[in-house]
Amino acid sequence: MAIATGPWIGTLRERPLHAALKRWYALPGDRAEHAVDGYVIDLVRGDLLIEIQTRNVSSMRRKVETLLGRGHRVRVVLPLLAQVSIVRVDDDGVLLGRRRSPRHQRPCDAFAELVSIARLLDHPRLELDLVAVEIDELRRHVPDGPWRRRGWRVLERRLVTVVDVLAIRSFADLAALLPGDLAEPFTTAELATRLGSSHRVAQQMTYCLRVGGAIAPLGKRRQAVEYARVPSARSGRARRG
Repeated sequence: MAIATGPWIGTLRERPLHAALKRWYALPGDRAEHAVDGYVIDLVRGDLLIEIQTRNVSSMRRKVETLLGRGHRVRVVLPLLAQVSIVRVDDDGVLLGRRRSPRHQRPCDAFAELVSIARLLDHPRLELDLVAVEIDELRRHVPDGPWRRRGWRVLERRLVTVVDVLAIRSFADLAALLPGDLAEPFTTAELATRLGSSHRVAQQMTYCLRVGGAIAPLGKRRQAVEYARVPSARSGRARRG
């Protein structure tokens, strides 16, 4: 789809996953890479500013905070890697092998990025789209490559398909990501068990929801803090679409 570009073009260092998601999101009439109040915005749709952030949400915190403070409606699009295929190529780009990675992300994993903008999450003009994607991750072996990957360096990530979109349109929607069968009061360890995630993810989720007022500490059980939902935050339902 052809989309109009603004006076500033910010695509010279754009990564393939970011560019593909921008094309997927674009609707007729959207303005891409358009300048608004001194910032280049990925997509401008009427009064809605759409920012696609494939990594390091912390790097856009000031930008989002400023735009919200100036009265703009901002939607942050955060991809979640629901399925990753690792594609190994040689120096000439010839395929050497392909395998499915066991790792995958779920909505609760978004809190690892959202902690950096936790104090903005309950802003009435901030929206979130958690986009589950299937990607190919291209890797090439290099002499000084990372030891964790045994010398295989990630070249780029390419979008294969968008699997689902979870639209968060209120802080209550975000709070609705707490497991429905989570007994109260609960600790972060108990939340991690119900989520089937790491303790760190549960801590990040708890921090965001506590800062936004969706949950509150009640006291301690031995050395662990106990939390409970705040009644006014119970009505939210995360929506898809």
